[in-house]
Amino acid sequence: MTDERSAAADVAGASTADRSEAGGDSRRPVTIAYIAESAGVSVPTVSKVVNGRSGVSDETRARVEELINRFGYRKPPGTRTNVVELVFRELESMWAVEIIRGVERVARERRIGVVVSEFGLHDSTPMTMEDTVGRRPHCVLSVAQLSAAEREQLTAKGIPFVVFDPTSELPDGVPFVGATNWRGGQSATRHLVALGHRRIAMISGPEQVLCCRARLAGYGSALAEAGLAADPDLVVHAPLTREDGYAAARALLTRPDRPTAVFAANDLQALGVYQAARAIGLSVPEDVSVVGFDDLPVAAWVEPPLTTVHQPLTEMAVAATELALALGRGEQTLRTGLEIATTLVVRNSTAPPKD
Repeated sequence: MTDERSAAADVAGASTADRSEAGGDSRRPVTIAYIAESAGVSVPTVSKVVNGRSGVSDETRARVEELINRFGYRKPPGTRTNVVELVFRELESMWAVEIIRGVERVARERRIGVVVSEFGLHDSTPMTMEDTVGRRPHCVLSVAQLSAAEREQLTAKGIPFVVFDPTSELPDGVPFVGATNWRGGQSATRHLVALGHRRIAMISGPEQVLCCRARLAGYGSALAEAGLAADPDLVVHAPLTREDGYAAARALLTRPDRPTAVFAANDLQALGVYQAARAIGLSVPEDVSVVGFDDLPVAAWVEPPLTTVHQPLTEMAVAATELALALGRGEQTLRTGLEIATTLVVRNSTAPPKD
């Protein structure tokens, strides 16, 4: 859609502000055309300002915004707002902070608003997709995994969306941004193999979660590459929490033939491994090496600092927001799916085994 057509869709008599002091006709409705005439610019230029698009000088943008505020122009009901809605299922994790940081970075540059919603599983009156659709955001970035019905709701209302780090397989054509989870699992395990570890356990996440399956597959690939037989007794599936990491690690580390290294599916589980090791009198990394996944800020703060796979959450959020905004502008994108590379960050929680 051209800027002229977009501008025409925005024309509205939302209010008839008193403009006599500004020398205008108070009987005339406040429209984009009126704002353009008053500012001495074109209608498409005002449309860009109203919709938060680039291509307008700071001086012109400031002049147009001043007139919009003075005359009380409002976009007509039913049009999409200049807001990106960031949807979480739950907001309790430190993981969420890194994602919000990336979205806010783009929002500041693009002069758009951000609404953060939580489709909480435990609230008495949780937010729903109907609430999101009713707000008519410019686009939606969903960390909560959207159901087929929710995707259909957004599509029916013409609201573009991008899924962040999908936990399940998506139909072809559904836009998403993720990370190279398989490669991350492989690099973590290769690191432990290179240090001389042969009994390497993995605390994986829930079996149905796509990224956890990929990390586990990368772990298995690195073991096979090194000629090490995978021991199913050294793989434990657990929720991605510190408490569950603790329980899984305690079971692994109290075995008579305990592993000399543990690769955890995320940093929170890895912190649980630290806690379990201390509880039974083991030291990290002297008695057991530990590798996490995500590289949350806490990974560098704990003692010893955690070796972990850096998942570029902020960069992923930036890319996902840019993609969602491009779709919101009606642009054709060459790729609807993007995976951003993970990297291993070696700190002090890994060392060669004693024996």
